[in-house]
Amino acid sequence: QVQLVESGGGLVQPGGSLRLSCAASGRIGSILVMGWYRQAPGNQRELVARFTSTGNTNYADSVKGRFTISRDNAKNTVYLQMNSLKPEDTAVYYCHAIITLVTYWGQGTQVTVSS
Repeated sequence: QVQLVESGGGLVQPGGSLRLSCAASGRIGSILVMGWYRQAPGNQRELVARFTSTGNTNYADSVKGRFTISRDNAKNTVYLQMNSLKPEDTAVYYCHAIITLVTYWGQGTQVTVSS
């Protein structure tokens, strides 16, 4: 069994920064994909950023230049550094991973950008 545990969400003012972390634990096999999605009220869940199976990164157009995804393979952890946050970044952020061909989701962490 694999668990994804997120941390780092919270309330921040527009223009501020937050750093999210997601640690995978349990019977970790081959991590094919790992990254972040988000879902705002009334909206569908959307990709924010991820590492692909080839090690490349994908970003949503709306976060390019502001968000950076990174990882620590030794710790099976992925990070999302979010800078220049905007009110429209407000959402529940979910960690997502495909490990040994099985899809996993974290429980979600709330990010609220408001003055």
